[in-house]
This record gives sequence, structure tokens and C-alpha cells, in this order.
Amino acid sequence: MEYIYSALVLHAAGKQISEDAVAAVLKAAGVEADAAKVKALTGSLEGVDIEEAIASAMVAAAPAAAPAAAGAPAAAPKVEEKKEEAVSEEEAAAGLSALFG
Repeated sequence: MEYIYSALVLHAAGKQISEDAVAAVLKAAGVEADAAKVKALTGSLEGVDIEEAIASAMVAAAPAAAPAAAGAPAAAPKVEEKKEEAVSEEEAAAGLSALFG
């Protein structure tokens, strides 16, 4: 991931994403750069419009947020279950007090 992050940092700074630049960012971050990974990254980014790639990734991530919102109501029954457990504990305590009472 740090290789991709270095490319994003360079892009955000308006710098060219080259092997030397990626290696320099990684070195500045304290990461020992693997030349093969740097070369693979820069090669795979040739001709890629990073702004367009980011925008399409954000659009693709938007539907993933919908199931999370749908999952929120599912949390409500769990709260009710805890309430039921609390009631059953009270009943158990009442039963014990009847034994010793």
C-alpha cells in the first residue's frame, strides 16, 4: 500500500510519478523501496488518469455504504435481546430469593 500512497502523494503535489520520485517518497517515509515494485507501479500507472480513477473508485464505493445503512436497524433487535436477558436475570434473582427467602 505504501507504494500506492507514494504515487498519490506525488499526484496530489502535482509532481510526475516516476521511479525516482516514488523511491524518494518511500525513502522519506522510512520505507526501503523494492525496485521491482516501484517499476511495476510506475509502469501500471502509465497512461492512467488518476483523477478519473479516484472518481470511479468513489462511485464504486458509494453502493457499499448502502448495506451499512441497512445494517443499522439490525442493531436495534440486539439491544432488545439484551433487555430480555436483563429481565431473565431479574427473574432468576427473584427465584433465588424465593429459595433463600
